[in-house]
Amino acid sequence: MAREPEQLDADAEVARWVALAQNGDAAAFERLYCGHCDRIYALCWRLCGGDAALAEDLVQDAFVRAWSKLALFRGDSSFGTWMHRVAANVALSDRRIRLRRVAREQPMDDAVERTASGARDVTAGLRQDLEQAIGQLPERARTVLVLYDIEGYQHSEIAELTGMAVGSSKAQLHRARKLVREALEQ
Repeated sequence: MAREPEQLDADAEVARWVALAQNGDAAAFERLYCGHCDRIYALCWRLCGGDAALAEDLVQDAFVRAWSKLALFRGDSSFGTWMHRVAANVALSDRRIRLRRVAREQPMDDAVERTASGARDVTAGLRQDLEQAIGQLPERARTVLVLYDIEGYQHSEIAELTGMAVGSSKAQLHRARKLVREALEQ
């Protein structure tokens, strides 16, 4: 399918900003940030269970990491796709660090795992919208659901990002969908 002329112009403009930013132009990187921060925020917000403050921190961390790693961007994919991957890695890395910290403090169970992510009271509220239901999922189930159903990653990509087996990714997706259905039926 042919791309629209406006999309080709936009892609060329983003490629120009990337090239300028790779040469140290902070203003060009700021343009990239402005063009992509909303989508990256949405990803981070979902991955951290709707914790707005944590999502904002993760967005900033992702763009700082992108700035420092921009020389590694080869253009094999769009900048937005690359930035999305950087943000997912930052969010998942942050999650692993928080879970390790909590694991040192007390034994892991689902309640502790939720606490590590900026917990929400899973039993609170009668009717929940979809974002609330997703935000209340256990961390691993939410991660897989967001990456697979919302962001379009494949199970093999999720396994690579999270360090879990492909079968575990599929099981977590099944679990997440079941929990979301149950939450929405209440």
